[in-house]
Amino acid sequence: MKKLAFLLIFCFSFATAQNGYWQQHVDYVMSIDVDVENFTYSGEQSLIYTNNSPDTLQRVFYHLYYNAFKPGSGLEAVSRNAYSDKRNMSRNLLSLDKDDWGDVKVLSLKQDGVLIAHTTKETILEVALASPLLPGKSTTLDMSFFVKVPAVVRRAGKNNADGVAFSMAQWYPKLCEYDDQGWHANPYLGREFYGVWGDFDVTINIDKNYTVAASGYLQNPEKIGHGYADLDPEVTHEEKISWRFIAPDVHDFSWAADPEYIHDVVPIKNGPVMHFFYKNQAPYLKSWKEFQPYAVEFLTFFSDNIGKYPYKQYSVIMAGDGGMEYAMCTFITGSGYSDYRRLLGVTSHEIAHTWFQFLLATNESKHAWMDEGFTSYIDDAALNSALSLNKTVPNDGAYIDYVNWVSKGLEEPLTTHADRFKFNQGYGTSSYDKGSIFLSQLGYIIGEENLYKTMQLYFKRWAFKHPRPYDFIRCAEKVSGLELDWYLMDWAQTTKQIDYQINSIIGEGSKTKIVLKRGKQMPMPIDVLVRFKNGTSQLYNIPLTMMRGHRPLEGAKLLESWSWAQPYYVFEINVSKEDLLEVVIDPLGFTADVSRKNNSL
Repeated sequence: MKKLAFLLIFCFSFATAQNGYWQQHVDYVMSIDVDVENFTYSGEQSLIYTNNSPDTLQRVFYHLYYNAFKPGSGLEAVSRNAYSDKRNMSRNLLSLDKDDWGDVKVLSLKQDGVLIAHTTKETILEVALASPLLPGKSTTLDMSFFVKVPAVVRRAGKNNADGVAFSMAQWYPKLCEYDDQGWHANPYLGREFYGVWGDFDVTINIDKNYTVAASGYLQNPEKIGHGYADLDPEVTHEEKISWRFIAPDVHDFSWAADPEYIHDVVPIKNGPVMHFFYKNQAPYLKSWKEFQPYAVEFLTFFSDNIGKYPYKQYSVIMAGDGGMEYAMCTFITGSGYSDYRRLLGVTSHEIAHTWFQFLLATNESKHAWMDEGFTSYIDDAALNSALSLNKTVPNDGAYIDYVNWVSKGLEEPLTTHADRFKFNQGYGTSSYDKGSIFLSQLGYIIGEENLYKTMQLYFKRWAFKHPRPYDFIRCAEKVSGLELDWYLMDWAQTTKQIDYQINSIIGEGSKTKIVLKRGKQMPMPIDVLVRFKNGTSQLYNIPLTMMRGHRPLEGAKLLESWSWAQPYYVFEINVSKEDLLEVVIDPLGFTADVSRKNNSL
């Protein structure tokens, strides 16, 4: 009887775990000692890994990202073969001196005090656990490691184009994510990241002349100085300073360091403190001061429109190679940005990533369009507001790029893994442009106000988690009351295109029949604007039958729904054909119609 009861309890618990959401948890304590002359560091890492899954784990994996930055790596091969249209990192990697190659060596690894076997295969460390990690249990993994910092080829490394000494992203042996789809031990090929939520305690021992910018909260500012606080007069710095940062509830930790950093601190009313780190060099001094109020405005805009920024600080750091988001900070290069206005677009985009990918931590390798696309949409909205551009469609550039790429016949579905797009431009157009259009078209389908309510509900439900596409669309359905699975499926999982046409206009005395045609396979509800010669006009809304409803009309006249199975649709107006001036499908341009020349007659 006891055995039966145990089995029943076990089966119930297992089923509950299988049907409910769960995510793993990490607690990192790391200390590194940095050699600024040789661009190396030795490190100690103690990692408590909690298995919240219903599965027993026999092994774990770590990312060793810097092993990608050398000739012969997977990153070099993929760049050479697949990314030849742009971003040819192969050429840069092959030209590196050996001293500029990256290298991560795991010197020892213990599980709960027991030495365990491990094998390095390029950018992945394979680890066989000494003891299985049971569901609901934790284990401690202690590691010693040594890192040689590579030249900056992609995202991180030493001495970037601005002369920043250390741009340290993905710098530590980083535990791979395990979720209900299994391990995500993808080799690093230059694209995206996916990490485990947890808490970080990081100590960086580095030359006293270097200012460190990092994720998290500095624990000893009075002993550090460097713009964080007034230095305690009793503190005398030795050759090295120990910087200790605490970063709670994050899935990554990054830092940068340079002896020439200027450090500006800008508090936000009822918000976090913003930190700005940039080189003390003439090209940057003016522009990096002038764009700071805009950065504050951007962070405030996203916080107000998506969900409140939850941390106490945010840093904009001159580092890396372009722009890239990290925990509580972003890396942005200064080269080419002597005019502050050129900084605004990249800054808005990277700050927006704090919400789309960081707080709402999608697996950006599998769903890059939810990361880059959602970010692109909301950063265009922020720029439209901050710069008073007054665009009806703030992301209009995305439509141009998308239609141009589709016309070449090279489009791949959004379900394509980020590493496996045939062309770099294909990845960019799909992830950034088509992903952005996903949101603006959704606003067209459910109403813009409902779109923002959807993003807010999405944040409320899924911040500090790993949401997926259907999690977002369920929020949109909850807010709008409409059925939207068709939209997620056809736009995000296929390469079906939109092409609605005015087929004909037929006069019948005092009445006119307007005949519309769906020329491609992608369904959409549509607005039709009829302009009359007397100067008046009327907007008509035609929902899809499969929506089971319609958006708030806001002055539009509702017509009967259009079934996808029917390629033609006819509606009648009580005006003679001679009194018509023009009929226009989607007059504001919210649908990514691949042939707008047939949208009016």
